[in-house]
Amino acid sequence: MRILALDSSGLVASVALSEDDNLIAEYTIQYKKTHSQTLLPMLEEIKDMVELDLSTVDAIAVAAGPGSFTGLRIGSATAKGLAFAMEKPIVPVPTLEGLAYQMYGTDAVVCPIMDARRSQVYTGIYEFAGGENGYDMRVIKEQCAVFFDEIAEELNRIGRKAVFVGDGIPVFKERMKEVLRVPYSLAPAHRNRQSAACIAALGRVYYTEGRSVSGDKFVPEYLRLSQAERERAQELLKIVYRKMTPKDVPFISKLEEETFSMPWSAKDFLEMISKEDARYYVAEKDGQLLGGCGVLFAAGEGNITNVVIAPEARNQGIGTGMLRHLMKESEQEGVKAFTLEVRVSNAAAIHVYEKLGFVSEGIRPGFYEKPAEDAMIFWKR
Repeated sequence: MRILALDSSGLVASVALSEDDNLIAEYTIQYKKTHSQTLLPMLEEIKDMVELDLSTVDAIAVAAGPGSFTGLRIGSATAKGLAFAMEKPIVPVPTLEGLAYQMYGTDAVVCPIMDARRSQVYTGIYEFAGGENGYDMRVIKEQCAVFFDEIAEELNRIGRKAVFVGDGIPVFKERMKEVLRVPYSLAPAHRNRQSAACIAALGRVYYTEGRSVSGDKFVPEYLRLSQAERERAQELLKIVYRKMTPKDVPFISKLEEETFSMPWSAKDFLEMISKEDARYYVAEKDGQLLGGCGVLFAAGEGNITNVVIAPEARNQGIGTGMLRHLMKESEQEGVKAFTLEVRVSNAAAIHVYEKLGFVSEGIRPGFYEKPAEDAMIFWKR
């Protein structure tokens, strides 16, 4: 059985390939580059080095969260793109379980901690139980987002030696000394960060247990709202959504030009907002335009043609709110389903669409130009 594994849930980017009980290759790096710059080149390097035919892979295992919101979206988009292209299932591996697996076989309880900011950690508690064929990892406490003192108190209650692993160690190292009443140790450097090899190993176990999903069903587990979503929740109440007018077109068309490699022109927007079977909307706050979107109706279905947000208004939930308004208004006019296309690499947009209930139903090869890229086709029925 061949498992291709990805982990971009934290500071580390990692790709691995396993075959049965053998680790064929692993490429792991933690340096000053984003996962969008490293993950696919790392995969290509492994593919070339081991002469991998992707059609021989049985499944794609991916660290499913929690973790870095951006990292999870990149890993999710990459896994989904591969799943559709290769027609293979995805095996979601909880990030904290993957981290805990670094300490396979220990007699201590394992407590992975990832820095979740705001004095919190993503964490859980695990143990290994021996059997005839090795060790089984058991969950004592499911992964969660809590203040460090809460998980420390849980470890004190369990009363067993603990071993910590994860990027939260440097952040909470001094606090450990103050609140822990049980013996504990810290994982060494070669085992204290995410590893796609562990994701591959657990992915193989979970795949044989039937814990796999199709690409269109896989959704990362974030555990909580992003900081931007939390902090902007009240501000969103001040956003006004209304129909696009000819006076809005110069701003929206300029925003399209600054955002996309193949933008719509002002003439295109003017033509569309005059159509009887199209509806175009803008988001506005205190008289300042923040973005626009549009939908074209056909036979009771809505094709969402445009979504564009001003740079200063991104990652604040405004695009999500604008699309919700578009769909609500369209449904009142009899539209029962919506569809759209998005670049396979556009992890942020994919996250928004999935949050709104869209499901990817396929790939449209070479749909985009400048640069050439496949499109994921999303539907909400």
